[in-house]
Amino acid sequence: MKQLALAATVLLGTALPALADPAWGMWKTEVDDGSYAYVEMAGCSGGKTCGWIRQTFDANGEYQSPNLGKVMVINMENQGDGSYRGNVWRPSNDKTYTGKMELNGNTLSLAGCVAGGLLCKSQTWTRLE
Repeated sequence: MKQLALAATVLLGTALPALADPAWGMWKTEVDDGSYAYVEMAGCSGGKTCGWIRQTFDANGEYQSPNLGKVMVINMENQGDGSYRGNVWRPSNDKTYTGKMELNGNTLSLAGCVAGGLLCKSQTWTRLE
């Protein structure tokens, strides 16, 4: 019985990392209104991907933003081809936009859109880990 439990633990332990979404990890945003952030992308409700602000920086270095811990990338659904659809929150104006992401290796192109996707503002993020 102990051997069966050990075998199950080993199998589950090796299978779980394979279930991680390729967009998961720590990402560095572009500078927006004089500051940038490290955003941790991980799983959230319904098997979707969300991104939480973990650290913030300005010209003087790291600072304690009131946005730390807030969700910036909201319920992104993997479309299966490296693209995602969901929502993006922009801290500098406190607005949430229809969002899309495109993963390409260690870069993540993110866009927040209005008017049914006709007008978008985008950033390219860099993977940190």
